[in-house]
Amino acid sequence: MKYDFDRVIDRRGTHCTQWDYVEDRFGMPDLLPFTISDMDIPSPTAILKALENRVKHGIFGYTRWNHREFKGAVRRWFARRFSADIDEDWIVYSPSVIYSCSKLIGMLSEEGDHVVVQTPAYDAFHPMVKALRRRWVPNELKDVQGRYELDFADLEKKLAHPKAKILLWCSPHNPTGRVWRRWELEEVIRLCRKHRVAVISDEIHMDIVYAPGRHIPITQVADGHLEGVFLCTSASKTFNIPGLGGSYAILPNPDIRRRFLTTLKERDGLSSASIPGTLATIEGYNHAEDWVDSLVEYLQDNMKAVSSFLRRHLPEFRFTMPEATYLAWIDASRTPFTEEELQEALIRRGKVAIMPGSVYGANTASFLRMNVGCPRSKVLEGLKRMKTAVDQLHRDLGD
Repeated sequence: MKYDFDRVIDRRGTHCTQWDYVEDRFGMPDLLPFTISDMDIPSPTAILKALENRVKHGIFGYTRWNHREFKGAVRRWFARRFSADIDEDWIVYSPSVIYSCSKLIGMLSEEGDHVVVQTPAYDAFHPMVKALRRRWVPNELKDVQGRYELDFADLEKKLAHPKAKILLWCSPHNPTGRVWRRWELEEVIRLCRKHRVAVISDEIHMDIVYAPGRHIPITQVADGHLEGVFLCTSASKTFNIPGLGGSYAILPNPDIRRRFLTTLKERDGLSSASIPGTLATIEGYNHAEDWVDSLVEYLQDNMKAVSSFLRRHLPEFRFTMPEATYLAWIDASRTPFTEEELQEALIRRGKVAIMPGSVYGANTASFLRMNVGCPRSKVLEGLKRMKTAVDQLHRDLGD
């Protein structure tokens, strides 16, 4: 193996959300966590060396992002990875993807307007929409034998409402792992253009896509609606650098871009970029492409390990290999247990923390979302603990 993704690194004692603060969500410390979506895998050497050299410099003053080195790295990455032509003028810095989404919703709609979202949905979306005093309008994805599909009839009905102003899109989709096909994206754009609805697309998982899938940035299918499309993303999932700070958005609409930058700098005082986050993005995009390719292969094998284990040892759990992300979306609906019973057993019997499906939508309480962005030994240990918990539940039922 060219890169040692099997190496186990102890993250405890580093103020790590996933490991050190697992008790906050699950009520018990010292659980083996498969929760928040970062990885237990170190960033590529190119990034680590660049950060080490920058630390040795010793001065960490106010830093600009609006230069060719940063924006050129982004433009070239999109050209190489997605055959996408991105104008450097469209690229703007942002402290986080959720910040970008929140500010854009504020600019493109009024209080009480509708924000249409495919559900199940990334769990940060709903509280953000609620806090902005917009109406959350779910467009439920259809589970077709484990593969999620868009309900276009329902989507058009929701977009046609006079108060519908925004489609909050997720591509690739979290938590289901769908990679949207070109025809699906084109139909989404057609409907949004028809009903004059803006598209805010969270594409933070764009680089973790499994063969033969291919991510298509929303800007590539936005003919006739380009000024109504807003792409928000980051290198954070790709290189495991969310703690370094920083993201970027691609905003073809010049008026919204100007308003966004005014808000960033003059209202919120956030225009000075994170030094480590910006440097890591540049170095990763310029020098770590081979590392990403190897990482994706490794993560796909982790998913295969989940599939094999469940098929052999926990066949009542249904698992369809995702097309993207390192988030295994596991269907427990064929088990005789409630979500509460299963979570209680996982935590207290298995000593393992796996996200409950209800976090992502009202109709997904029978699911688990398991983060497999980690060495394979951890994945296998987590699955064994899951089996321990489920076996005990069956014994309690007298099976």
